[in-house]
Amino acid sequence: MLISDEIFRAFLDCETKSYLKFSGQPEQENEYTTWKQSRLETYKRKCTEKIKLAHKETECLSNPGILSNIKKCNYHLIVNCTLKAQNRITHVDALERISASTKGEPSSFFPIRFVPNEKVNKLDKLQVAFDALVLSSASDTMPVFGRIIYGSQLRTTKVDLSRLMATAKITARNITKQQANSEQPQPALNKHCPECEFKLHCRQMAVDKDDLSLLSRMSRKERKRHNDKGIFSVTQLSYTFRVRRRPKRFASKPEKYSHDLKALAIRENKIHVIGNPKLQLRKNPVFLDIEGIPDQDFYYLIGLRYEKNGSYVQQSFWADERFDEKEIWISFLKVLATIDKPQLIHYGSYETMFLKRMQKRYPDTINCFPSLDQVANEAVNLLSVIYAQIYFPTYSNSLKEIAQYLGFQWSDKTVSGLYTIMWRTKWEISKNSSLKQKLLVYNSQDCEALQKVAFTIAQLTKKQANFDKDSIVLVDKLKRENPYKFGKIEFTIPELDYINQAAYWHYQRDKIYIRTSQRLKQIYRKNNRTSKTKMLPENKVVILEGRPAFCVKCEGEKIYKYKKRTKTVYDLKFGRAGIKRWIVKYHFYRYRCWECKTSYGLEEKPWTRSKYGSELRSYIIYQIIELRLSVQVISQSIKQLFGLNLSGGSVQRQRTYSFQFYKKTYQAILNKMVTGELIHADETKVNIRGKDGYVWVLANLEEVVYFYTETREGDTIQTLLQPFVGVLVSDFYNVYDTINCPQQKCLIHLIRDLNDALLKHPYNDEISGMVRDFAMLLKPMVETIERFGLKTRFLRKHKISVESFYDKLSEQNLESEIAINIQKRLRKNFGKLFTFLDYDGVPWNNNNAENAIKVFVKLRNSLEGTSSEKGIHEYLALLSISTTCKYKGVNFLDFLRSGVKDIDVFVSNG
Repeated sequence: MLISDEIFRAFLDCETKSYLKFSGQPEQENEYTTWKQSRLETYKRKCTEKIKLAHKETECLSNPGILSNIKKCNYHLIVNCTLKAQNRITHVDALERISASTKGEPSSFFPIRFVPNEKVNKLDKLQVAFDALVLSSASDTMPVFGRIIYGSQLRTTKVDLSRLMATAKITARNITKQQANSEQPQPALNKHCPECEFKLHCRQMAVDKDDLSLLSRMSRKERKRHNDKGIFSVTQLSYTFRVRRRPKRFASKPEKYSHDLKALAIRENKIHVIGNPKLQLRKNPVFLDIEGIPDQDFYYLIGLRYEKNGSYVQQSFWADERFDEKEIWISFLKVLATIDKPQLIHYGSYETMFLKRMQKRYPDTINCFPSLDQVANEAVNLLSVIYAQIYFPTYSNSLKEIAQYLGFQWSDKTVSGLYTIMWRTKWEISKNSSLKQKLLVYNSQDCEALQKVAFTIAQLTKKQANFDKDSIVLVDKLKRENPYKFGKIEFTIPELDYINQAAYWHYQRDKIYIRTSQRLKQIYRKNNRTSKTKMLPENKVVILEGRPAFCVKCEGEKIYKYKKRTKTVYDLKFGRAGIKRWIVKYHFYRYRCWECKTSYGLEEKPWTRSKYGSELRSYIIYQIIELRLSVQVISQSIKQLFGLNLSGGSVQRQRTYSFQFYKKTYQAILNKMVTGELIHADETKVNIRGKDGYVWVLANLEEVVYFYTETREGDTIQTLLQPFVGVLVSDFYNVYDTINCPQQKCLIHLIRDLNDALLKHPYNDEISGMVRDFAMLLKPMVETIERFGLKTRFLRKHKISVESFYDKLSEQNLESEIAINIQKRLRKNFGKLFTFLDYDGVPWNNNNAENAIKVFVKLRNSLEGTSSEKGIHEYLALLSISTTCKYKGVNFLDFLRSGVKDIDVFVSNG
C-alpha cells in the first residue's frame, strides 16, 4: 500500500475522495476537471523554463523518473522527478540543492511546488511538507523549508516546514489506517465537491441515504453530534423540530439558523417562514450580479436588470483587461444615475465586497453618481433576509437551488461559478467570442433568477391571506409540542410502561408487600374495615386531690394541711363529636409532718411544668407534622377556635418538649432498622435559612427515619449503616456504593433514564435495541412478583436470562457515545441490579424511600427557609415517628395522646 502525493492531497480535500482514488473507482471526468489538469501541466512547463534559467544546463537534471539514490546526486536542480521511500511516493515538481553551511557537511535538497492559482493556501503548503517528508526518508536529511512558485507572475514564497511536518505525519498515518480498513468511509458532501471528479458518485450515494451532509450549512461537528443521537438522515432530523416560544428579551435579536426546520421544509416540500422577515421593494429595484476571479480580486462583468418604460432591461458591462475594470465601474454608475432612487438587490456577500472595494479602489469616480454611499448602504442582500427566517425546501440556500424550486431554469443546468472562472481563463488565452457569450448569458440569467426570488420573498414577508397553504407554512402558527412535561410518563416501549405501573408505591404496598408480610395484611384489613360505632355524648370529668398517709422521713402519721395552692392547666378535650377547650383549675394543699416539719406536695400531678396540657400538645404536634401547618397558623387557629392565646414561641416550645419526650422513640426506630434485613435509602436538598443542607431517609416496610446533614457527603450515613448486614436499596448515587452490604439499585430509576435517552435519541438503533432487551428481561420478573410476591424460590429462575443478557451486552460493538455510556452503566452495576432475585422480601425499586421523601417534601414547603438547624432536627425526629405510625397502620394523633413511647407497645395494646 503506497501513499502518493495525489492520495495525500485528495485526503486533505476529502477522506472519501482519497479512498475512491486508492480503491480504483473510475473518475468521472468533466470539462472543469479536464481544464484544471491541462492548466496545471501548462503552468508546470512555464515554471520549469523559468527556474532552469537560473542554473547552468550541466547543473540541471530533467525527468529522471524515480530517483533511487538521492544522496549521490550531484545536480543543483532536479525537475519533474519521483521520490519513493518506505510506503510513500511523491512526484516533485523540482528539487533544488542547498549548499552546506559548514565545511565537510553534506549538502541537501529542498522541494519546490508549482501552483497556478494567484493565492497560496494551507493545503498547498501541506503538500510541500509531504514532499519534504518523503525526501527526508530518501536522503536521511530533513529540509528546513520548501518553496512554492505561484500565479501568473511566477512569484515565489518560502514555506516554513517546522510547523507543518507534524500535521503531514499525522495525515499520512490516517491515510495508512484508511487503506488498512477495507470499509468505505461514509460519503459526506463538503465545499470541495463542486470541483471533484467523484461528485456525482458521492452525491447519488448521499441522496440515496438521505444523508445529513446534503444540508450544506451543517458542519462535520454538528453531523457527529446528531449521529451520536442516532440521527443519520435529513428525514430523521426533520422529526426533531419543535415550535418554541421566543422570549421577549430576544425579540430584537436575529433568529438562529435551524437545521431541523430546514429538514422539515425539505420533507414536507413546503416553504417554512419563522419570525418576521422584512423585505420592502421600492419603486425602482435594480438587480445586481457580479462575475470576477476571486484569487485575483478582479471584477470583469457587471450585470444589471431594472425596469425601464414598463419592461425589464438587461445591461452587462464587460472588461477585457484588468485596467478596463474602472471603465465598467464608471458605466455602471452612469446607469444608476439615470434611475430615480434605485434600490440595489443582490444575493450574497460577493456583491457587498464589490461595492466597498470599488469605492475604495476608484474614489475619483464618485462624481458619476454622488448618492452612491447611500444606495450602497441601503443595498439589500436577499440571502440575509432568507437566512434563519425563510426555509425553502432545498438542501442549500444557493440562488440556483431556490430559483429552480420557484420554477426558473438556466439554459445550462450543469453550469456553476467554477465554470465561469474556467471560461474566463480560456477566453483570456483564446479570445473566443462564444466563451464570452456564455458568460454574458449566464450572468443575465442570474439577474433574472434574482428578480424572481426577490419578488417571491417580498410576497412572503407580507404574510398575505391569499398564500397558497399547500406550499407555505407559517411556523409561528404551528401547534407547540413539549414532549417533556409533568404528568404521566409516556414510555416508548410498552414493556417499560407495564414495569413502571408495577412500581407505584400504593400498588406495591397493597398488592405485593402484603404477600410478604402478615403484619401489612392486618394493617390493610384494619384500614379498610367500616366502623359501626355509634356516636354518644361525653360527660365532663372532675379531678380531686389527696394527702400522704404518713411521713416518709419519721414515719409519723400526723399530717396536716400546710398551704393552699392552685394550678390552672389549659388543655383540649377530645370527644366523639369533636374537640373543645378544657381549662382545669386544680386546688390542692401542701402538707407538713407534725413531728419533723417535713413538707409534701401531691404524689401524682396531672400536669407538667408547662401550663398547657398533653392533649393540646398532641394536637399541636399533629398539626405541625401531619397537617404541615406553620406555627403562626397554628397559633391563630387555636386562638380563633378555642380562645387560647398561644404565641408562636409557645407553639415551638411544645415541639421541643415533644422532641425531648420522644427522643428515645426515634433512636429505637433507628436501632431496629439497622439491625433489620432491609433498608431503602434516599436523600433530598433542603434550605435552612439560606443555607443548603440535605435530608436523608432510611425506610423499610414498617419504619422510617429521617436525619439531616450539612453536606451530601456520606460520612453520616456510612457511620449509621456500618453495622447493617441486610440489603440496601438505593438509587445510583456513589455514596451508597461505599457501604459494605448487599445492594439493590432502583431499576425504576434506570428504566426511566433509559426511556429518556430513547426519547432524546429516537433514531439510535443501538439504544433502542438495548432498552428493548432490558425491558424484555425485566418484564417476566415483574409478572412473577405480581403472582407470587417477593420470594426468591420463584424469582431465582430468572438469573439465567440475566446472564444471557449480559453475555449479549458484552459482545456488542457500539459506536454512538450515548449507547456506550449506557453499556458502561449496565456493566458497572452488574452485581447490584438483580440482587432481589437472591433475597426474600427485597423489592427491585426504591419506592419505599421515595414515598417517604415525598412526605418530607410536603412538610419542607412549609418550613424551608425559616427553620433553624435545631428546628429541622426536631421536625425530622417527629416526622420519623409520624411516618412510622402510618407504615404500621397507627393513627399518629392517637399515639401522641396515649403518652406511650414505644410504637410497637402501642400497637400491641391497641
